[in-house]
Amino acid sequence: MIKAKIEDKELKEQLDSLEPDRLRIFTLADGRIRGALFHGTRFVNQLRAQHKLGILETYILGQAALCSALTIPMMKDLEHNVIKFECMGAAEGYSLEADSTGYVRGYLYNEHIPVDEPLDGWSLKKFLGNGTFTFSRVHKDDKYPQSSTVDAEGENIAKDFAAYFAQSEQVNTAFNSSIKFDQKGRVIGAGSMYLQILPKTGGTAKIGSQVDSHQEETEDEQILLQKVENAFNACPSLGQIFSEKGVTSKDIIIGLFREFSPVITVERDIIFDCPCSEDYYFQYIKNLPENQLEDFKKNGPDPLEIVCRNCGSVYRIPLSKLGLS
Repeated sequence: MIKAKIEDKELKEQLDSLEPDRLRIFTLADGRIRGALFHGTRFVNQLRAQHKLGILETYILGQAALCSALTIPMMKDLEHNVIKFECMGAAEGYSLEADSTGYVRGYLYNEHIPVDEPLDGWSLKKFLGNGTFTFSRVHKDDKYPQSSTVDAEGENIAKDFAAYFAQSEQVNTAFNSSIKFDQKGRVIGAGSMYLQILPKTGGTAKIGSQVDSHQEETEDEQILLQKVENAFNACPSLGQIFSEKGVTSKDIIIGLFREFSPVITVERDIIFDCPCSEDYYFQYIKNLPENQLEDFKKNGPDPLEIVCRNCGSVYRIPLSKLGLS
């Protein structure tokens, strides 16, 4: 990827004042509940710079990318997720990829969404609307991806992710994502979080190994899970929180879930990045059919200009480098 530079001085000062972007995985209630919190302010700004997005486009693709990043700690070994939402709304949908090595890349199907009237709140129903949500997992040794598709409402991206896990994975999972813009449309804070209820056979050895996973929750367990859900739903805007200087992810996790003995187990970097390169596209062009190469030689253009759809990088390859001049 050719990394786009963020030139806005005020924005750079804001980013420099914030806690570094990181994803923190944590557990609650003696391991019954797993969660992750991702501070992604720089992540969303890089995504925006790569694709040169406006406010609405950044809001849609940014939230989808923040939620996609949360699927990385759910991966086992080397894994690659492809998440696509296809709809009839003006945005047409999005495509995102999350890799176990720690990067996310992707794009909107329509990066220039027409807006013909003032926005009424931040509902995305008009721009996404009803569609299909497809989640594909690609493991290292798989010949084909494991894919599942569900219907989604396209009004709230975090809820679409939660609906997928409830319907297809049959795992009770809650998602929250948020992006904060300043008065000039800059992204000054962004983050996402998920909580996932694990089977009773999980958690500590004391609790898990002797429990039937099909056993219904006891009344006390139901009360506990309801309290955790209430705490999750009480979370203020993550974009707003992460835009404030001096706030840390640890503060947020402990502040929200102190009652449930949170334990941060893993911290890792997640970035918006793409493995594309000039050499990759050079080799791709060299392997095109002979008649197409001959057409390039006769009619150009020179240099050939190739845009990576996943990250917006522009590669310009002279015909002379391809031996076609």
